[in-house]
Formats: sequence, C-alpha cells, structure tokens
Amino acid sequence: MKFPQGCGCDRDRTGRRRRRPPALRSAAALPLLLLLLLPRAAAVPLPAADSSGEAELEEAAVRRAAPLDCVPLARLLHTQAAQLLEEMCEKFTVCENSMEMLLQNNLNLPKLTEEDGCLLAGFNEDKCLKKISSGLYTFQPYLKYVQETFTSEKQNVELLCRSTERLAHNIRQMVINPDEVIIPDSATQESLRAKLKSDKTWIEKITTHLILRDYTSFMEKTVRAIRYLKNTRSFSV
Repeated sequence: MKFPQGCGCDRDRTGRRRRRPPALRSAAALPLLLLLLLPRAAAVPLPAADSSGEAELEEAAVRRAAPLDCVPLARLLHTQAAQLLEEMCEKFTVCENSMEMLLQNNLNLPKLTEEDGCLLAGFNEDKCLKKISSGLYTFQPYLKYVQETFTSEKQNVELLCRSTERLAHNIRQMVINPDEVIIPDSATQESLRAKLKSDKTWIEKITTHLILRDYTSFMEKTVRAIRYLKNTRSFSV
C-alpha cells in the first residue's frame, strides 16, 4: 500500500519508506483520547462558593444546563409502553374500546393538559418540567401494579419502571426548585397498589390496560415537550 507524503511515514538513506513506531502515533493521539474520555461536566467547572450567593445561583444554572439527553429515553419509554399495550390486546383481547369498562376510568392517572404549560401555545418551561417529573413519579406505583399483573411481560415492565424513575430524576434536576416536584412516599404507593388489587382477573386486566394507555399518552406529550425544549432552549435535554 502506498502512503502519501506526511501520513506518518518518512524515508531512510536508501530512499525506502520507513514507518514511524506505533508508540509515537499512539502518543500523538493520547491527548485527544483523554479529552474524549473526560466527563462532560468537567468542561463546565463549578464556581467556588462565596458569601454573596452568586455561586449557588450559577451552580443551579449549570445543573439546569447539564446535557441530560432525555429525548431518546422518553421516546424509548413511549415505544415500550405502546408495545405492551399491543401485547395486552393480542394476548387478552383487552383492546381500546373493546369493553364498556374501558370508559369508566376513575384511576386519576397523571395527564398533561394546557394548564401544565407543556403545549406549544403558552409553553412554560419550569412549570412543564415540574409537571412531567411529578407525573412520572406518580406513575411509579401504577407501573409496579402492571408488573405484578402482567406477569408474562414482567421483566419488560420492570425495565419500564426503572427507566421511568431515571427520566423523572433527570428532568427533576432541571427544575428551578427540585423540592417542588411531587414524589409519592412509600406509604402512599403501597396504599394505592393495595387499592388497585382485585379478586377478579378481568378487572385487573382492564386496569392494566388503562394504566398503559394513559402512560403511553403521557409519554407521547412528554416527548413533544422536551423535544421542543431541546430545539429551542440554550441547553440540550
């Protein structure tokens, strides 16, 4: 193979090309490799604390501007939930509008509405992020119920639960005051799961369907909202 001039080869006195030692080429690439391996957060050093409170404000700004890539994760969760919904229809014939009970949804599941500031008209960044994070945390006990009832897809639902909690945490970090995000305590979660339980299998299946249906809808609107943020704000979600 012929190498052009300046490609890492030189010539000896006889005119023959002489390859540079591999170690030299590796050493030349080492600084670039180290830069690639450095965590992204290192590129934005946190300010030193001072008595004026400016450091805390700047640190909060850095936290909110952290490149948490939430869009792919949200899309994945939406896709997984939609697939589980299809599985419910195929395996148990519990499909949309297939039973009158589907219209009697009194589960009070989280929803994203115009008042939450997540629609393009009247978009409110912090209000929307707060609502999304609170909604994802609220869905946790419902998804755990689905995990207990949809046993044939238990592992997939368990993964959905863990990933939902991760997304809720990441979005919470971008809220101006993360403490305002509502997170149900363990007692509330256990009480809800006990309330959802039923002795009738067909009621459990319908409840599972309703949870997956509303979760899928919630994630669809979540994807739109955080994708809008990613495309229009100075930080990448």
